[in-house]
Amino acid sequence: MKKYRRMRAMGLVGSETVQSDSGGAASIDTRRACATMLLASVAALALGVGTASAQEAADPAAAQESANTLLPAEAATLLDKITVVSRTDESAIDSMASVSHIGEEQLERRMATTPQDVLFGVPGVALQSDANRTASSVNIRGLQDFGRVAVIVDGARQNFQRSGHGTQSMFWLDPELIKQVDVVRGPVANTYGSGAIGGVVFYETKDAEDFLREGETWAASATGRYDTNGKGWTTSATGAYRFNDAVDVLGNLVWRDFGDYKDGGGEEVPGSGFDVLSGLLKATIRPTELSELKLGWVGADDSWTEGLDAYDMDVKQNTFTGRYHVTDEDESWLDLHVNMAVNRAGLDQTYLRDVRQFDSETGGPIIVPAGSQTTYDLDTYGIDIWNTSRFETGALSHELTYGGDWVSDDVVTANAGGGMDVYTPSGKRRVSGAYIQEKFTYDWLEVIGALRYDSYQLDSDVGEIEGDRISPRITVGVSPFEQIGLAGLQIYGTYAEGYRSPSLSETLISGLHPNGVAFPFLPNSDLRPETAKTWEFGVNYSVDGVIQGDDSLRLKAAYFNNDVDDYIGGATLSAFDPTADCPFVPGAIPICFQYQNFANAKIAGFELESVYEAGWGFAGLSVSIVDGHTISYDGEREDLLTIPSSQVTGQLGFRFLEDKLTVGGEVQYNGKPEGNPIADKYTLVNAFASYQATEDFRLDFRADNIFDVKYTNPLNASATDIVYEPGVTLKLGATMRFGG
Repeated sequence: MKKYRRMRAMGLVGSETVQSDSGGAASIDTRRACATMLLASVAALALGVGTASAQEAADPAAAQESANTLLPAEAATLLDKITVVSRTDESAIDSMASVSHIGEEQLERRMATTPQDVLFGVPGVALQSDANRTASSVNIRGLQDFGRVAVIVDGARQNFQRSGHGTQSMFWLDPELIKQVDVVRGPVANTYGSGAIGGVVFYETKDAEDFLREGETWAASATGRYDTNGKGWTTSATGAYRFNDAVDVLGNLVWRDFGDYKDGGGEEVPGSGFDVLSGLLKATIRPTELSELKLGWVGADDSWTEGLDAYDMDVKQNTFTGRYHVTDEDESWLDLHVNMAVNRAGLDQTYLRDVRQFDSETGGPIIVPAGSQTTYDLDTYGIDIWNTSRFETGALSHELTYGGDWVSDDVVTANAGGGMDVYTPSGKRRVSGAYIQEKFTYDWLEVIGALRYDSYQLDSDVGEIEGDRISPRITVGVSPFEQIGLAGLQIYGTYAEGYRSPSLSETLISGLHPNGVAFPFLPNSDLRPETAKTWEFGVNYSVDGVIQGDDSLRLKAAYFNNDVDDYIGGATLSAFDPTADCPFVPGAIPICFQYQNFANAKIAGFELESVYEAGWGFAGLSVSIVDGHTISYDGEREDLLTIPSSQVTGQLGFRFLEDKLTVGGEVQYNGKPEGNPIADKYTLVNAFASYQATEDFRLDFRADNIFDVKYTNPLNASATDIVYEPGVTLKLGATMRFGG
């Protein structure tokens, strides 16, 4: 299929003064007052409803039984859903960890254009992207890049990385292909793979069994959408076929064509336009009633330009996955999962005009002619196997989970002009691990104990580096109350450690900075792996029949303190310091850049996620407060530029016309991270509506950044220039479905 692309003028945004709003002071005060009122209302609703149920119940036990009977299945909140990342079939609300779930209804409501839109309002999670909005780096609790956050699509790790200013770790996944997203925050995620000291984001793509209705053999749908900011068109087509009860298949194709958007000040942001062609093909085979095999392919072909229209960028990514699951209720020792994945990503940077650079070895000026090409190719192979055995010993119930995983990254970069292939070096990285986790339950007490063994190996032309470690986890949870209103309260505490090996780029970066000014990059084969040590104290609260028989409240809150020993960060060295081993290079400025270990990074914060569901609608409140800094071995403290904004997000929605019409809004306040040179506090107000006109036809509407606030993502502090986010954006979409 031919892909249509439009060449757009792109480049770096000029430096400007950061503004929190395009309006005047009176307008700002009014908007903040409105935001405060809505957030206070949602907070009062979500946190104050618990008292009402106790007052209503003359017979607490009978009232609770009545509430459970009257609560319809569709009223269950998202925190009740079984998470894909759960190794023991737990829901988010039952997990003694900071876990969030984004389901189909939320995804439809967000009308996501980019991966950033998908995770809007999830506590503790932020995404970094520059003007190229199709590629993102996920940040969890102030940690990102180089595998600190494991991004997984249908079981396949997304490890692509390109060194430079701005976004470093990237993944490409169109929101239209996603069925659900699960997030685990903190190193308690160490059963999901090596290196995830920040956490895990697991994207599950669409399935035929979720798309096909009961009795249908086939079904198809088409979605069209228009975004006013950037004049963007989105077209998505989905088809599914059920051959029999044992085999079904689904395919999805998405095309997006977006121009440059305008920020809140009405200025066009160069380089923000893009063209995307994405696809999905997934087959589910059930060899027996007790087993299931999922075979999948996800592909992306994205295009944009960079560097003042100097480079044409084109990425092609193909992800192949195979996942097998077998379980038997009569054989409680058997709940086996086997995942295998291959992820191949290739980024081509084609020079559209002659570009002046510095030779990566001599430092002398050179001209890279138009038509030259820099290529970044990454092949990632992965295997993940685990089993859960369930049994009882007396009054104790046990869930024993044990498994292992292996991931291999093969990186090949090349550039005829020199430079880019030097500070994104070629090489091979192997990480593997094995773990055992025991969860036992005794009445009101739950205890989880786990050990994980990790090892890594880096291979390149300059040598081999390796290491290993054992990381523990212990979690204790109590549910001490039985009376109505408090029976769903659980309190837990966790200590967990995680282990991340240095990446190829951090270890092997070398050569000279290619343009602007020349200075050396220094490799560091002595880098030590990072070790994260986290304390977390949390509360889970679940209650049905809060005010009326068909409502429910789910709440998760946690305080965390994460010390990352031997944290790896970039350091600027002086050529005048004889202890720095920074050489003088003719024609270069007298500094060097090198990744080095700091004594530790200290990150602490608080998170809250609450959802109230009722027949009339829903309300939600999420809070994320995070702060962090690094401390050098000399005791010098420095703010972390990867600390995101602290956020308070409130959401309120109403259902009308027998639930066919849903309308609502969101308010999000963002604070200024301490020490961030580009960020400022700002408040966003969004609105949404959807109308299910018939069983097979739906209309969706969304308005983002209604007050046209001019703001920037604080995670882009490492970029060379400020990139402002989109101003007011209206989205209108329609979906038609057929089946038989």
